[in-house]
Amino acid sequence: MQRKKTTTMMMIIGSLLFVSFLLFLFLPDREQTEVESVKAVASVNQDQTENTGETATENAPVVEKAQTEPEDANDKPIKEDIKAKVREVVEIALDFFKKDQKIVAIGDSLTEGVGDETENGGYVGILSHTFEDNNLNISVENFGKKGKRSDQLLKRMENKEIASAIKEADMVLITIGANDIMNVLKSNFLNVTMEPFQVERLKYMERLRAIFDKINNLNPDAQIYLIGFYNPFERHFGEIKELGMIIDNWNDAGKSLAEEYENVRYIPTKDLFSNSNIDLLAEDEFHPNTNGYKRMAKRVLEYLKESNKETEIDKVEVAS
Repeated sequence: MQRKKTTTMMMIIGSLLFVSFLLFLFLPDREQTEVESVKAVASVNQDQTENTGETATENAPVVEKAQTEPEDANDKPIKEDIKAKVREVVEIALDFFKKDQKIVAIGDSLTEGVGDETENGGYVGILSHTFEDNNLNISVENFGKKGKRSDQLLKRMENKEIASAIKEADMVLITIGANDIMNVLKSNFLNVTMEPFQVERLKYMERLRAIFDKINNLNPDAQIYLIGFYNPFERHFGEIKELGMIIDNWNDAGKSLAEEYENVRYIPTKDLFSNSNIDLLAEDEFHPNTNGYKRMAKRVLEYLKESNKETEIDKVEVAS
């Protein structure tokens, strides 16, 4: 997809540079060739004079004076033409890698940034501010909406504004599924068993596949990043082991599905919120606070940098 497009561009640029380099090395320099020819003839004439005693002017062929300037001002030396071509190829390459990029974020309250006490848009807002602080031409559009489940996100993608943004996106970030889990949990909280979550997980995978396919239909060149779940119940309900197992199973489902697509990557977050010495959750004990979102932003940026090493995004860091 996008990486294929970039690789193809790199191969073309590399080939042009290689050909230009070969031409630069092996094509003759007219000025130098003419001078060497004069020297060679002069050497032959000298040898003939020494061997026969005859004067060079009587027997030597007439040699015109080497031209040190092109006969026509518009007739540039070959080397200059090649240098100009090399410069042109390099400039094209630089322009390609400095092109504007666009990130579109879709999903639930984690994308919207609910819980961020600074009200700057959670992890998506932190990424956007980071790009601005580093003067990068990377725009970020946030279409996160709290409370949305995977089936609702799929319908929401029919929105013309969202669909249009995805068509123009280089990268699409997704958080979705937490509300799917919560919907099942509300109906089974007093008797948490794995079965209803396993049934809903299969439906979630079907809808998630449909979301990936929808994005690829709109924009097959976009890189897609699915952000995994953390366990918000660990601190207060750690004794209910089933809750941790449910989070793990749903994360495994998203990760395995992402691996089926060449342009989809799964980003884990569960470890970021486990056994922390600082409070990473908001007052609702479910959403991340600013510190939690900052950890998410750093993790997401690591994956963006890994997938976009040839661009300026590779240079930035989220401020501590």
